[in-house]
Amino acid sequence: MRPEQWEIFKRAVRREPQAAVPLALIVDSPWIPGYLGISHLDYYLDPELWFQANLRIVREFPDIILVPSWWTEFGMAAEPSVLGAKIRLWPDNTPSVQHTLYRLDDVTQLLDYDVRTDAFAGLTLQRIRMSRDRIHAAGHVLPLVTARGPLCTAAFVRGTTEFMMDLVDDPAGSHALLDLCTGVVIDWLRAQHEVMGGDVEGIFILDDIVGFVNEQHYLEYAAPYLKRICDAFPADWIRIYHNDASVDACLDHLPDAGFNVLNWGKQKDIREVKRRVGARMCLMGNVNPLEIGVRGTPAEVRQATLEVLAGAGGEGVYLSVGGGVSPGMPGANIRAMLAALAEYNAERAAG
Repeated sequence: MRPEQWEIFKRAVRREPQAAVPLALIVDSPWIPGYLGISHLDYYLDPELWFQANLRIVREFPDIILVPSWWTEFGMAAEPSVLGAKIRLWPDNTPSVQHTLYRLDDVTQLLDYDVRTDAFAGLTLQRIRMSRDRIHAAGHVLPLVTARGPLCTAAFVRGTTEFMMDLVDDPAGSHALLDLCTGVVIDWLRAQHEVMGGDVEGIFILDDIVGFVNEQHYLEYAAPYLKRICDAFPADWIRIYHNDASVDACLDHLPDAGFNVLNWGKQKDIREVKRRVGARMCLMGNVNPLEIGVRGTPAEVRQATLEVLAGAGGEGVYLSVGGGVSPGMPGANIRAMLAALAEYNAERAAG
């Protein structure tokens, strides 16, 4: 994103009056290679192609705040690969992760890690080093460091089904694994900050596995670790939380963890989300990303966009989809969102 777009983003978080509601979209490798007609493997492994692909996106959609900005990632491989998960690469899809922690008692064997050198984390940091100055020269900044959350990382390393069972069958072991994963997340965010430099003013945490637990388990197994992550960084930083699974269990508690921006899924109407979090969080949502964003017509996208904006009320909100931009979302539907937003902002300005 450009520096002025980051300033717009921050003003919305601070709930300062703005002339227009902004559009912010999470874009990454599930969407970009398919949209541009290139191989995922080439996108990940060819630094020049990666740079040119992202440059094409920011030039094609200059009026959209792209979050987190030139995202250097290998799907969801970085964090679990640090802890020894097996990563499989595919020519036309994001990498898949296969768990390798078959016994929860073996978690102590994973303590010897270094996010600066290990597996896909080390590769990600090198890509950032290689591209940072060119990104700046193109007129953009890197204001956010990004990580999968502790439950998401734990589920990759242990296996989602196994981890869900552990929460009931082995609370002590589950906490030991979550403690380790939280340390990895914090170290990973700090390592990115070291490489990106002074642009960074926020963290972006993605943890859909939080959507798989009830409120009691959220408070026990998620809240303390999410708060620990938020508390590890300066108090004035932006803290974005993404979960496009269910947010029922965590919604009322996320501000207490320290997050001030929420990107959630299609399941919950923006009016209810706004009612429950009030002015405690800025909302980033939530046009249906699949049935509308990918499969809908531009006319259907326009209608859904206007419905979300009507529910949002114009304050403390960025228009977005309910999650990241899904694979296969056509440019025409993104432009339909922009057009509907321009229509809404014009009517709002006219009073």
